[in-house]
Amino acid sequence: MGLVTTLPSNTPILSEGDLILENAFPSLSFSLPVDLQNAHDGSDRLFLVEKSGVIRVFNNSPDTSSSLVFLDISGIVSSGSSEMGLLGLAFHPDFSTNGYFFVDYTADSPRRTVITRYQVNANDPNLANVSSAMVILEVAQPYTNHNGGQIAFGPDGYLYIAMGDGGSGGDPQGHGQNRSTLLGSILRIDIDNPGSGTDYSIPLSNPFLGNAMGYAEEIFAYGLRNPWRFSFDHETSDLWLADVGQNQIEEVDLIQNGGNYGWNLKEGSQCYAVSECDGLGLMDPIWEYNHGVGSSITGGYVYRGSRLPSLYGDYLYGDFISGRIWSLEYEGIGTTNNTELFDTSLSISSFGIDESGEVYVLSYDGVVYILTYEEMMTTTTTSSTTTPSFTTTATTTEPDVPGPVVLPYLQFAFVGGLVIVTILIAMRRFR
Repeated sequence: MGLVTTLPSNTPILSEGDLILENAFPSLSFSLPVDLQNAHDGSDRLFLVEKSGVIRVFNNSPDTSSSLVFLDISGIVSSGSSEMGLLGLAFHPDFSTNGYFFVDYTADSPRRTVITRYQVNANDPNLANVSSAMVILEVAQPYTNHNGGQIAFGPDGYLYIAMGDGGSGGDPQGHGQNRSTLLGSILRIDIDNPGSGTDYSIPLSNPFLGNAMGYAEEIFAYGLRNPWRFSFDHETSDLWLADVGQNQIEEVDLIQNGGNYGWNLKEGSQCYAVSECDGLGLMDPIWEYNHGVGSSITGGYVYRGSRLPSLYGDYLYGDFISGRIWSLEYEGIGTTNNTELFDTSLSISSFGIDESGEVYVLSYDGVVYILTYEEMMTTTTTSSTTTPSFTTTATTTEPDVPGPVVLPYLQFAFVGGLVIVTILIAMRRFR
């Protein structure tokens, strides 16, 4: 697959014009970008997370020529495994006044997930105060994969944390259905009001607050395998989550308070560890696709920007392995419409959003892309060899029936040598 996909002559295009995936910042390049956030402080800055443990800040302009190191904690981050590293960033809703932000990273000795609060430097808004670190939560990780990694503040002001099932394959320790562990769940905590013996408290509406069965009170929802990316639609307050599948199915979920999303009794809507999974009160995904389409879903955002009116209200997401990007229109059960926007060769690691609600696509080629229309393109002098753009395929699909596993890794063959190919194969095996 080449760097630029072509638009077949018989393929429909979006009504407002040809949709383009453009290099948003042609002068910038990053190392293994995994998250992109804004601070909601009116500065229109963007903060990009590199897997190794560095956060970079830069102005949200196609003309920006450089980025600054906002935070460097690479010395304490364990990022040697494909799914470990500095994985998530969230700014406090009152960041403009208190300067607080939170990160999610993996550490060794012992292997664990760490949620830490930092504060911006009082004399430099583009520099964090490393010495302000305060660990909020640590969760032991039995394996190196399935660490989740997304953190975000909800419309309710609470901090939500995505935790994978602890890793290996098939959830051998049964964390997905074990409510006494924090693994395999979405957690929700109140970081503004410390609890008894903790630097956070449990929101009163958490589903297992005060239970007598030993369930972890931090759990908001559970039964998840590897919820790599989730986001809130701030117009509806819905929590959208993409859960990376095992051998057959990638899924999109709408997360509800107390919901059990089935893993590892189910993978998507299909039974996995049991032969009969109906009648167990398990939540089905609102959308899923099989591994003939993609093998590692990357969650995105509901589009609420102004640049692309035809996509307003659609959930934008992609696949790390196949490089496809879709828009999902959801109006309730039975009224889901999924449209493929792009079929690329990118390793889509994450999506980001700016203060205006415009959506960006992060890829392991080190480029940050923006969705735009061809007539709105800002990059006119950059060679497509180094900063490719992608045109829309705009094809609508029906719900997929799980099929055989297709592993399209050969698109990476001989890129950077045989060792890189081997690493990518191993990464998918455990994702």
